[in-house]
Amino acid sequence: MLYSCIQKCHFSNQLSHQFSMPKLLAGFFLLLSMMMFSHAGQANTPIRVAFVLVGPADSVGWSYSHDQGRQYLEQVMKDKVVTTVVELVAEGRGARTVIQELATKNDLVFATSFGYRISTEGVAKSNPQVKFENSSGTRLGKNLAAFSTRMYEPRYLSGLIAGKMTQTGKIGYIASHRVPEVIRSINAFTLGVRKANPSAEVEVQWTGSWHKPEKERLVAAQLVANGADVLTNHTDSSTVAEFAEANSVKVIGFHADMSSFAPIQHLASVTHNWGPYYVKRVQALMDNKWQGQSQWMGMKDQTSQLSSLNNSIPADVRHLVAEQEAAIISGKLNVFAGPIKNTRGRIRVKEGAVLSDEKLLRLNWYVEGVTGSLSSY
Repeated sequence: MLYSCIQKCHFSNQLSHQFSMPKLLAGFFLLLSMMMFSHAGQANTPIRVAFVLVGPADSVGWSYSHDQGRQYLEQVMKDKVVTTVVELVAEGRGARTVIQELATKNDLVFATSFGYRISTEGVAKSNPQVKFENSSGTRLGKNLAAFSTRMYEPRYLSGLIAGKMTQTGKIGYIASHRVPEVIRSINAFTLGVRKANPSAEVEVQWTGSWHKPEKERLVAAQLVANGADVLTNHTDSSTVAEFAEANSVKVIGFHADMSSFAPIQHLASVTHNWGPYYVKRVQALMDNKWQGQSQWMGMKDQTSQLSSLNNSIPADVRHLVAEQEAAIISGKLNVFAGPIKNTRGRIRVKEGAVLSDEKLLRLNWYVEGVTGSLSSY
């Protein structure tokens, strides 16, 4: 293009007096330097990353664990990223408005709850220039990825502890929504309980919300009244741990370390570590290697683990947990390996078989040992 311009200027009598070769060359180098500066500016522009949280960022739980991951991303990548976080975004149609607004200002949006999957997919289709990732999601696209952690693995380990530590043989489980992710955790936990204590039962009651502290407290009280002497939860707050401590009931924390909320009664916590994953995905975007894929990580990836075991747990129980943990990480043990029965005593997974990931993603039945309704299924 520049050569063409020089030719035209050279052979035009009208322009020959206005443009000399030195001036043209000077203009060329000025243009080149501007292009180089512009390219460098683009290269140094930070990646803008947004996080959509279903709960509060500062209340220890699921949303807190994702915000810790966001902070880790900032610490590692420093001025290469600029992050934004929006808390307490209700699932459903309202989430689409929030995600769409973030799409206009960011390069990558992490929607960190299962219930955002439909909204995220819709916004992704309308904003092909932006990348989206949905935690616990099941939908994919050219600019839409899904990621999750096999939290059911350390859930199973925590069930071993609960089964060994219960005196009444009754364990209470405060659950949020009747979705496969929660049902997987309930079942894995119960499989661990029953391996340690074949006659123990896990009673499940539902709050109908990821984050409703007062409802969690009421449900916990009802479970204790029904005879539970160990509690656990799949909700997004520290309420159950606090209730257990105040009422001298053992508790197993979830989503984050709950030991500070129940220093005496806390047995262990299932925790998540999202930071390295977020760094990996932002780096992939910077390297132009980001893809709309599904990644289901687990204990071997250290995205979920069993943490902060109480010193009161007997040595033989600790040994059992460590042995089973090593087997899961090595691949020798699959939590959902048969034989597994449902609550009616029917074999759902035969001996020698395992539940596939596809079936785990659609899980809608309870294993033997669970009591409580599953009415939506």
